[in-house]
Amino acid sequence: MPEEKKISQLFSLDGKVAIVTGAVGLIGKQHCIALAEAGANVVVCDLNESDCKKFAYSLPNSPSGFYVDITSKASVLKLKEEVLKKYRKVDILVNNAAINDKFEDPISALEESKFENYPLELFKQSLDVNVTGMFICSQVIGSIMAKQQSGSIINIASTYGIVAPDQSIYKDENGKQIFYKSAAYPVTKGAVISFTKFLAAYWGNKGVRVNTLSPGGVKDKQDEFFIKNYSARTPLGRMAHPDDYKGALVFLASDASGYMTGANLVVDGGWTAW
Repeated sequence: MPEEKKISQLFSLDGKVAIVTGAVGLIGKQHCIALAEAGANVVVCDLNESDCKKFAYSLPNSPSGFYVDITSKASVLKLKEEVLKKYRKVDILVNNAAINDKFEDPISALEESKFENYPLELFKQSLDVNVTGMFICSQVIGSIMAKQQSGSIINIASTYGIVAPDQSIYKDENGKQIFYKSAAYPVTKGAVISFTKFLAAYWGNKGVRVNTLSPGGVKDKQDEFFIKNYSARTPLGRMAHPDDYKGALVFLASDASGYMTGANLVVDGGWTAW
Protein backbone atom coordinates (compact mmCIF):
# COMPACT_ATOMS: atom_id res chain seq x y z
CA MET A 1 0.00 0.00 0.00
CA PRO A 2 1.48 3.40 -0.98
CA GLU A 3 2.41 5.88 1.71
CA GLU A 4 -0.47 8.16 2.66
CA LYS A 5 0.02 11.74 1.47
CA LYS A 6 -1.04 14.94 3.17
CA ILE A 7 -3.43 17.27 1.35
CA SER A 8 -0.61 19.71 0.56
CA GLN A 9 1.30 16.87 -1.09
CA LEU A 10 -1.71 15.64 -3.05
CA PHE A 11 -2.27 19.03 -4.65
CA SER A 12 1.40 19.78 -5.24
CA LEU A 13 2.73 19.82 -8.80
CA ASP A 14 6.36 20.41 -7.81
CA GLY A 15 8.68 19.26 -10.56
CA LYS A 16 5.85 18.34 -12.94
CA VAL A 17 5.91 19.39 -16.60
CA ALA A 18 2.60 20.73 -17.93
CA ILE A 19 1.73 21.59 -21.53
CA VAL A 20 -1.18 23.99 -22.09
CA THR A 21 -2.59 24.68 -25.57
CA GLY A 22 -4.45 27.88 -26.35
CA ALA A 23 -2.39 29.21 -23.48
CA VAL A 24 -2.45 32.96 -24.11
CA GLY A 25 -6.23 33.29 -24.19
CA LEU A 26 -8.28 34.55 -21.25
CA ILE A 27 -8.77 31.15 -19.60
CA GLY A 28 -5.58 29.62 -20.99
CA LYS A 29 -3.50 32.13 -19.06
CA GLN A 30 -5.34 31.27 -15.85
CA HIS A 31 -4.69 27.56 -16.45
CA CYS A 32 -0.98 28.30 -16.80
CA ILE A 33 -0.90 30.49 -13.70
CA ALA A 34 -2.71 27.85 -11.64
CA LEU A 35 -0.34 25.07 -12.68
CA ALA A 36 2.72 27.25 -12.10
CA GLU A 37 1.48 28.36 -8.67
CA ALA A 38 1.11 24.67 -7.76
CA GLY A 39 4.75 24.11 -8.68
CA ALA A 40 4.67 22.91 -12.30
CA ASN A 41 7.02 23.87 -15.10
CA VAL A 42 4.52 25.20 -17.64
CA VAL A 43 4.93 24.95 -21.42
CA VAL A 44 2.88 27.80 -22.91
CA CYS A 45 1.60 26.91 -26.40
CA ASP A 46 -0.36 29.02 -28.86
CA LEU A 47 -0.26 30.45 -32.39
CA ASN A 48 1.69 33.61 -31.49
CA GLU A 49 5.19 32.63 -30.43
CA SER A 50 6.21 36.05 -29.11
CA ASP A 51 3.09 36.22 -26.92
CA CYS A 52 3.80 32.71 -25.65
CA LYS A 53 7.38 33.51 -24.70
CA LYS A 54 6.47 36.86 -23.15
CA PHE A 55 3.75 35.29 -20.99
CA ALA A 56 5.92 32.30 -20.10
CA TYR A 57 8.61 34.61 -18.74
CA SER A 58 6.07 35.98 -16.25
CA LEU A 59 5.56 32.53 -14.70
CA PRO A 60 7.63 30.97 -11.90
CA ASN A 61 9.69 27.76 -12.00
CA SER A 62 11.09 26.76 -15.44
CA PRO A 63 8.52 27.81 -18.06
CA SER A 64 8.77 27.77 -21.85
CA GLY A 65 6.80 29.33 -24.69
CA PHE A 66 6.29 27.71 -28.09
CA TYR A 67 4.40 28.32 -31.31
CA VAL A 68 2.11 25.35 -31.97
CA ASP A 69 -0.57 24.78 -34.59
CA ILE A 70 -2.56 21.96 -33.00
CA THR A 71 -4.21 21.09 -36.33
CA SER A 72 -0.79 20.17 -37.74
CA LYS A 73 0.72 16.89 -36.58
CA ALA A 74 4.16 18.07 -37.73
CA SER A 75 3.84 21.14 -35.49
CA VAL A 76 2.83 19.07 -32.47
CA LEU A 77 5.65 16.56 -33.14
CA LYS A 78 8.10 19.47 -33.14
CA LEU A 79 6.68 20.59 -29.79
CA LYS A 80 7.16 17.07 -28.43
CA GLU A 81 10.79 17.07 -29.54
CA GLU A 82 11.51 20.47 -27.96
CA VAL A 83 9.79 19.63 -24.67
CA LEU A 84 11.55 16.28 -24.29
CA LYS A 85 14.87 17.92 -25.11
CA LYS A 86 14.41 20.44 -22.30
CA TYR A 87 12.43 18.52 -19.65
CA ARG A 88 12.80 14.83 -20.67
CA LYS A 89 9.18 14.10 -19.68
CA VAL A 90 5.58 15.37 -19.74
CA ASP A 91 3.24 14.92 -16.79
CA ILE A 92 0.21 17.06 -17.69
CA LEU A 93 -1.51 18.03 -20.93
CA VAL A 94 -4.31 20.60 -20.94
CA ASN A 95 -6.16 20.53 -24.26
CA ASN A 96 -7.54 24.04 -23.97
CA ALA A 97 -7.20 25.45 -27.51
CA ALA A 98 -10.55 25.95 -29.22
CA ILE A 99 -12.45 28.35 -31.43
CA ASN A 100 -15.91 29.76 -30.85
CA ASP A 101 -18.30 31.56 -33.16
CA LYS A 102 -17.29 35.11 -34.07
CA PHE A 103 -19.04 37.04 -36.81
CA GLU A 104 -17.13 39.98 -38.24
CA ASP A 105 -20.22 41.84 -39.40
CA PRO A 106 -22.80 42.32 -36.60
CA ILE A 107 -25.41 43.26 -39.22
CA SER A 108 -25.24 39.87 -40.94
CA ALA A 109 -24.55 37.86 -37.76
CA LEU A 110 -28.21 37.07 -37.08
CA GLU A 111 -28.85 35.54 -40.50
CA GLU A 112 -25.45 33.87 -40.77
CA SER A 113 -25.72 32.24 -37.33
CA LYS A 114 -29.07 30.61 -38.04
CA PHE A 115 -28.71 26.84 -38.35
CA GLU A 116 -30.36 26.96 -41.79
CA ASN A 117 -27.69 29.39 -43.04
CA TYR A 118 -24.62 28.50 -40.95
CA PRO A 119 -21.56 28.24 -43.25
CA LEU A 120 -20.21 24.73 -43.71
CA GLU A 121 -16.64 26.02 -43.71
CA LEU A 122 -17.09 27.43 -40.20
CA PHE A 123 -18.47 24.10 -38.99
CA LYS A 124 -15.49 22.26 -40.48
CA GLN A 125 -13.07 24.75 -38.96
CA SER A 126 -14.52 24.13 -35.50
CA LEU A 127 -14.20 20.38 -35.97
CA ASP A 128 -10.60 20.80 -37.12
CA VAL A 129 -9.50 22.84 -34.10
CA ASN A 130 -11.77 21.68 -31.29
CA VAL A 131 -11.77 17.97 -32.10
CA THR A 132 -8.96 17.07 -34.50
CA GLY A 133 -6.49 19.34 -32.69
CA MET A 134 -7.33 17.67 -29.38
CA PHE A 135 -6.92 14.26 -31.03
CA ILE A 136 -3.47 15.11 -32.42
CA CYS A 137 -2.18 16.58 -29.15
CA SER A 138 -3.47 13.64 -27.15
CA GLN A 139 -2.00 11.13 -29.58
CA VAL A 140 1.45 12.75 -29.76
CA ILE A 141 1.88 14.03 -26.19
CA GLY A 142 -0.24 11.36 -24.50
CA SER A 143 1.97 8.66 -26.03
CA ILE A 144 4.83 10.02 -23.93
CA MET A 145 2.72 9.55 -20.81
CA ALA A 146 1.70 6.03 -21.82
CA LYS A 147 5.37 5.15 -22.24
CA GLN A 148 6.14 6.70 -18.84
CA GLN A 149 3.17 4.83 -17.31
CA SER A 150 1.90 8.05 -15.74
CA GLY A 151 0.26 11.34 -16.64
CA SER A 152 -2.89 13.46 -16.57
CA ILE A 153 -4.71 14.75 -19.64
CA ILE A 154 -7.35 17.42 -19.09
CA ASN A 155 -9.69 18.20 -21.98
CA ILE A 156 -11.58 21.49 -21.74
CA ALA A 157 -15.21 21.16 -22.82
CA SER A 158 -18.19 23.38 -21.92
CA THR A 159 -21.68 23.32 -20.49
CA TYR A 160 -22.75 23.36 -24.13
CA GLY A 161 -21.20 19.94 -24.49
CA ILE A 162 -23.77 18.73 -21.94
CA VAL A 163 -26.91 20.75 -22.65
CA ALA A 164 -28.21 22.67 -25.66
CA PRO A 165 -27.70 26.44 -25.91
CA ASP A 166 -30.48 28.59 -24.50
CA GLN A 167 -31.01 30.87 -27.50
CA SER A 168 -33.05 33.33 -25.42
CA ILE A 169 -29.95 34.67 -23.67
CA TYR A 170 -28.83 36.11 -27.00
CA LYS A 171 -31.79 38.50 -27.09
CA ASP A 172 -31.22 42.13 -26.15
CA GLU A 173 -33.18 44.20 -23.64
CA ASN A 174 -35.88 44.79 -26.28
CA GLY A 175 -36.33 41.09 -26.93
CA LYS A 176 -34.56 41.21 -30.29
CA GLN A 177 -32.50 38.16 -31.22
CA ILE A 178 -28.95 39.43 -31.86
CA PHE A 179 -27.58 36.10 -33.08
CA TYR A 180 -27.98 32.36 -32.52
CA LYS A 181 -25.49 30.04 -30.91
CA SER A 182 -24.59 27.66 -33.70
CA ALA A 183 -24.35 23.88 -33.67
CA ALA A 184 -20.55 23.94 -34.12
CA TYR A 185 -19.51 24.66 -30.53
CA PRO A 186 -21.96 22.27 -28.81
CA VAL A 187 -21.19 19.46 -31.26
CA THR A 188 -17.44 19.78 -30.85
CA LYS A 189 -17.58 20.14 -27.07
CA GLY A 190 -19.83 17.09 -26.84
CA ALA A 191 -17.15 15.25 -28.81
CA VAL A 192 -14.54 16.37 -26.27
CA ILE A 193 -16.48 14.63 -23.49
CA SER A 194 -16.87 11.43 -25.50
CA PHE A 195 -13.21 11.41 -26.53
CA THR A 196 -12.22 11.79 -22.87
CA LYS A 197 -14.11 8.62 -21.99
CA PHE A 198 -12.58 6.71 -24.88
CA LEU A 199 -9.03 7.71 -23.98
CA ALA A 200 -9.53 7.11 -20.24
CA ALA A 201 -10.60 3.53 -20.97
CA TYR A 202 -7.89 3.01 -23.57
CA TRP A 203 -4.95 4.24 -21.47
CA GLY A 204 -6.21 3.36 -18.00
CA ASN A 205 -3.86 0.37 -17.84
CA LYS A 206 -0.95 2.67 -18.73
CA GLY A 207 -1.42 4.88 -15.68
CA VAL A 208 -2.66 7.80 -17.78
CA ARG A 209 -5.71 9.57 -16.36
CA VAL A 210 -7.96 11.50 -18.76
CA ASN A 211 -10.69 13.83 -17.53
CA THR A 212 -12.83 16.68 -18.83
CA LEU A 213 -13.27 20.10 -17.24
CA SER A 214 -16.53 21.73 -18.36
CA PRO A 215 -16.59 25.44 -17.51
CA GLY A 216 -19.47 27.87 -17.74
CA GLY A 217 -19.37 31.28 -19.40
CA VAL A 218 -16.73 33.77 -18.31
CA LYS A 219 -17.42 37.48 -17.99
CA ASP A 220 -15.25 39.24 -20.53
CA LYS A 221 -16.56 42.58 -21.85
CA GLN A 222 -19.76 41.11 -23.28
CA ASP A 223 -22.82 43.28 -23.87
CA GLU A 224 -24.62 44.16 -20.67
CA PHE A 225 -27.85 42.49 -21.82
CA PHE A 226 -25.98 39.21 -22.32
CA ILE A 227 -24.30 39.36 -18.90
CA LYS A 228 -27.68 40.05 -17.32
CA ASN A 229 -29.40 37.23 -19.22
CA TYR A 230 -26.65 34.73 -18.49
CA SER A 231 -26.49 35.61 -14.81
CA ALA A 232 -30.27 35.28 -14.41
CA ARG A 233 -30.07 31.82 -15.99
CA THR A 234 -27.41 30.69 -13.46
CA PRO A 235 -28.20 29.61 -9.86
CA LEU A 236 -25.20 31.54 -8.48
CA GLY A 237 -26.48 34.63 -10.26
CA ARG A 238 -23.32 35.59 -12.10
CA MET A 239 -20.94 34.67 -14.88
CA ALA A 240 -17.61 33.09 -13.97
CA HIS A 241 -14.52 35.09 -13.14
CA PRO A 242 -11.43 34.10 -15.18
CA ASP A 243 -9.80 32.52 -12.11
CA ASP A 244 -12.83 30.45 -11.05
CA TYR A 245 -11.39 27.33 -12.69
CA LYS A 246 -7.90 27.35 -11.18
CA GLY A 247 -8.75 25.04 -8.28
CA ALA A 248 -10.57 22.52 -10.46
CA LEU A 249 -7.71 22.41 -12.94
CA VAL A 250 -5.05 21.79 -10.28
CA PHE A 251 -7.28 19.12 -8.75
CA LEU A 252 -7.48 17.25 -12.07
CA ALA A 253 -3.78 17.69 -12.79
CA SER A 254 -2.59 16.53 -9.38
CA ASP A 255 -2.61 13.37 -7.27
CA ALA A 256 -5.64 14.82 -5.46
CA SER A 257 -7.70 13.24 -8.26
CA GLY A 258 -5.54 10.13 -8.46
CA TYR A 259 -8.50 7.73 -8.61
CA MET A 260 -10.46 9.79 -11.12
CA THR A 261 -10.50 9.14 -14.86
CA GLY A 262 -13.07 9.35 -17.63
CA ALA A 263 -15.01 11.92 -15.62
CA ASN A 264 -16.46 15.31 -16.51
CA LEU A 265 -15.92 17.90 -13.78
CA VAL A 266 -18.59 20.56 -14.28
CA VAL A 267 -17.84 24.02 -12.87
CA ASP A 268 -20.65 26.19 -14.18
CA GLY A 269 -22.25 28.11 -11.32
CA GLY A 270 -25.11 25.63 -11.46
CA TRP A 271 -26.04 26.29 -15.11
CA THR A 272 -26.72 22.61 -15.83
CA ALA A 273 -28.53 22.03 -12.50
CA TRP A 274 -31.87 23.27 -13.85
